[in-house]
Amino acid sequence: MEVSDEKAANWIEVKKILMKKEKEKELGYEQKNALEHLRKFCKLTESKAGKILEELRKIEKLKDKHMVNILNFLPENLDELRILFANERVVLADDEKKKILKIVKDNR
Repeated sequence: MEVSDEKAANWIEVKKILMKKEKEKELGYEQKNALEHLRKFCKLTESKAGKILEELRKIEKLKDKHMVNILNFLPENLDELRILFANERVVLADDEKKKILKIVKDNR
């Protein structure tokens, strides 16, 4: 199989795709495990995720992969946010970090 395109997908999108595939045919072992994990830990609704992404897009320094990580892990404090950006070249100002945390908190 050849990969023609690559895109960061958030857990809500992945859960939706796997649930659709589950209805069409039996999932493979890894897919079943992934779907089970997502059903257990992915509690955010599509509408709330959309609101979070909409607000995060206003922060110019964030790329799609950063927004997906924030959406997937929903950091609650500065330490958790720092972990998400530990290996990234993006340097966020303190006010941007606080804004991200406020966005997540308000739309949880």
